[in-house]
Amino acid sequence: MQQQLGEYTIREMTEADLATVLRWRNSDRIRKNMYSDEIITWENHCAWFNRLQENMQMKYFIVELHQRPIGVVNFTEINAKHHTCEWGFYLGETDVPRGSGTALGILGLMVAFENLTIRKVCAEVFAFNEASLKFHKRLGFTQEGYLSKHAFKNGHYEDIVLFACFSEQWNGIKERLTELFN
Repeated sequence: MQQQLGEYTIREMTEADLATVLRWRNSDRIRKNMYSDEIITWENHCAWFNRLQENMQMKYFIVELHQRPIGVVNFTEINAKHHTCEWGFYLGETDVPRGSGTALGILGLMVAFENLTIRKVCAEVFAFNEASLKFHKRLGFTQEGYLSKHAFKNGHYEDIVLFACFSEQWNGIKERLTELFN
């Protein structure tokens, strides 16, 4: 399964991507916005990837620009009965054109709603992560909730903002967002 948006593409993660994804995931820039922020060993990373191959409730994708990997989009807790999932993402590379994060998000939502037949994509965002809060709103997500002092991070409990985007919302804004890349 592959989607394209201008010069950007999204494809399923493969074993060949593991070293790049581990480098990204262990960077301070990425870890500071994750629930789990400890350094991941190569052995644990490979074991995670092997478990991922058997788990139908999780899908990981690589976003590329000119066939160069630049980021990750993932869907977890995929529920085939309710057609819901959680999503996560990050730009691994920093030397990418402005708008690459938006392209990553659009491609991820295209995969969720058009390929995985998801009805509702859910997100949890640390309240201190202003960039991600704005990003979700730009992509058409609406705030569904707020979890006060929910996750222990940085030596204290942090608040979490809950977002969701429904397939019908996405259908209403997809054309406007994709026009930016055509």
